[in-house]
Amino acid sequence: MQVMSQSLRGTICTLAGAVLWGCSGACGQYVFTNYGVDSGWLTAVRMLGAGIVLTLFILIKQPGKAAGIWKVKGDALQVVIFAVFGLLFCQYSYLTAISYSNAGTATVLQYLGPVLIMVLVCAFSRRFPTLRETAAVILAVLGTFFLATHGNPANMILTKQGLAWGLISAVSLACYTMLPAKIIPRWGSLVVTGYGMLIGGVVLAAFLNMRRLFVPLDAKGWLAVGGVVILGTLVAYTLYLQGVGDIGPVKASMLASVEPVAATFLSVFWLGSSFELMDLAGFACIMATVFLLTQHRDGKEHEAGSSSR
Repeated sequence: MQVMSQSLRGTICTLAGAVLWGCSGACGQYVFTNYGVDSGWLTAVRMLGAGIVLTLFILIKQPGKAAGIWKVKGDALQVVIFAVFGLLFCQYSYLTAISYSNAGTATVLQYLGPVLIMVLVCAFSRRFPTLRETAAVILAVLGTFFLATHGNPANMILTKQGLAWGLISAVSLACYTMLPAKIIPRWGSLVVTGYGMLIGGVVLAAFLNMRRLFVPLDAKGWLAVGGVVILGTLVAYTLYLQGVGDIGPVKASMLASVEPVAATFLSVFWLGSSFELMDLAGFACIMATVFLLTQHRDGKEHEAGSSSR
């Protein structure tokens, strides 16, 4: 009963976090389109804002864990690595991809990440991909081709920057999903997320001239930024990482595939983005890879996938 309860909680947390990520992408597209905000500035604000709030919370509510994680050298190093190569890498690449395309396309391209995760699982398990996994790779390549060229290799529909940052964001999603899997069960998602956000935000801000990049915003602009920082970061990442801790990174990364649906829906009905038939075909191919990869043939394969993260 306890396992089922934990599994249900993990599923709900993962789905809720993914929907909020989709909302965050749409809010990011809104400020990029209407105010010309720099993606680096928005990423730094996003991480610092959420990081400060979460860190203060865990220092008050979980002082033992907040201090204890830094006393275990290996875990402390993992938090720093996760902050830079997981959270920072993931958020910056994703928001930059949105700035060069739109929330729906950038989010779908990011969900090539599960295919990369599958490839790593196969490599760590020292086995060849199954027929199902091979089909997923083919569909992923085909979907990216449709999005980038609309089926005509002579034309580049998606900008080179949009495609490049979309593919980079897929790599970042794989890193983000895999890096914290071992430390979340020991310290909790709040501690890992809070420190990760704060460290990543400080590192990025140190490399940016935040004052030079700042763009004056009106009330609607700050409301959208608040949607990115609070809903799409503070709440979404905490929920998702709790899901990773409860049900494992493999299943969590697959359930999170509801995010592109939310991002695309808001991109169309709120922001007025338009998609052609070939775009939708590309979306369908990439999302089909997610559903193909959710089917684990046996417990041993699932265990290998989880431990590799």
